[in-house]
Amino acid sequence: MGDGEAGGTEVLAFLERLAGDGAEVVTTHISQVVIGRDVVFKLKKPVTLPYLDFSSPELRLAFCEREYRLNRRTDPEGLIYRGASRITRAGDGGLALDGEGALVDAVVRMRPFDQAGLLDRLAGQGPLPGNLVDALAADIAALHVAADVSADRAGAARMARVLDVNAAAFTASGLVGEDEAQALDRLFRDGLARHAALLDGRAAAGFVRRCHGDLHLRNICTLRGRPVIFDCLEFDEDLATTDVLYDLAFLVMDLWHRGQRAAANRVMNRYCDATGEAAGLALLPFLVAVRAAVRAHVTAASGDVGAARTYLDLAGEALAPEAPVLLAVGGLSGSGKSTLATLVAPSLGPLPGARILSSDRLRKARFGMGATERLGPEAYRPEVSTAVYGAMREGAAAVLSAGHAVIADAVHARPGEREAVEAVARSAGCRFTGIWLDVPPERLKARVAARQGDPSDATVGTVETQLSYDLGAIGWRRLDAGRPQDDLAPEIVALAQA
Repeated sequence: MGDGEAGGTEVLAFLERLAGDGAEVVTTHISQVVIGRDVVFKLKKPVTLPYLDFSSPELRLAFCEREYRLNRRTDPEGLIYRGASRITRAGDGGLALDGEGALVDAVVRMRPFDQAGLLDRLAGQGPLPGNLVDALAADIAALHVAADVSADRAGAARMARVLDVNAAAFTASGLVGEDEAQALDRLFRDGLARHAALLDGRAAAGFVRRCHGDLHLRNICTLRGRPVIFDCLEFDEDLATTDVLYDLAFLVMDLWHRGQRAAANRVMNRYCDATGEAAGLALLPFLVAVRAAVRAHVTAASGDVGAARTYLDLAGEALAPEAPVLLAVGGLSGSGKSTLATLVAPSLGPLPGARILSSDRLRKARFGMGATERLGPEAYRPEVSTAVYGAMREGAAAVLSAGHAVIADAVHARPGEREAVEAVARSAGCRFTGIWLDVPPERLKARVAARQGDPSDATVGTVETQLSYDLGAIGWRRLDAGRPQDDLAPEIVALAQA
């Protein structure tokens, strides 16, 4: 037995002294975390399990260095992660941090943070703020874009390995009996068969990457007013190397399970805005269901079968067939189109709801601008607007072909624009609902004047110009949008689903 294996108690006591008076020790099945006022030490236990090997100090050091390196991808400023350190034997026989003596053990050094800022806690206090969700989606998209691409092109086989684990764990965890376990496994295998070609195609196209691997709400906190993702899966490269949408699906699943459906839909939409994802949305309900099934048997194995069943219910909801629909929301600037689209989206189509294609956001993206950055008048030339509406319709067709619902959010002032978006639905063979929002002119102007941090560049002058338009005959369902939007949204959902 080496020095590291013999010195577990000694190492822990050493770290507690370094952490200072009042240090707290939190123990998991593979780690001991020493939490001080100014520093946190994460020590890996000298264990060997089927999925990891922490048996020697050298291995633990390598995993600590890997953990630090991987987590700095989402914490580049070092708000949480400070480094990986060697614990060495000092000349006097004691221990030292990064000394010159023999290696005894290793730790990840971190900064403590307020646990009240964990997103799993915030999610229990009410709807997550939209700006927080937007920033989180942007960070996830950036992580995925920069992540190392896997050379493995067998996307379906990779997912089949997850289903193999689930199939064994459904009964081993005490979650379900043998008959129900077999029925669940068949359901997931059928889903995999439907999506196998797409999974393989995405792997060949480079969408299988070294992701976070454990992207749920408890591994995200707020620091300095923005989200910070931490504690990625560092000990199993195969498990953390996956289709980027399977990584995203964990967060979507966790949000949906906690009743944060608006946030689940929003994070999907902002992620797609950032990455241009469309065809892959065909996979998302299935991947969410797989994530829910994993969480179900893990929860059951911990002894809470009742809570585990709620994850199985979510998996069933995600796998339930839902027909794609196209909802177009039109109206002059200030009529509330974007707010209503956000309210309606979680209730349309497969989980986590509709993809919102906003002309405002598409226009900003066309010019390489952030959603709330203001564009100049050249971005509103007629030929630019024609191209933006064309991109919106092309995007809608791609998402509909993936079996997902779409909300087309734009003014749609010209009859030709309204006819063109209806034609997208006809070509896709899906249901179309057009909504026109009517609001008195002075109310439109007041709403636009009060906007702050909004993707729309419309001004009161823009509204006055739009009021002079010849809108032509509007065949869409006209609604009084001066009413409270929380009352109007369910009515629009019912019209779209009728």
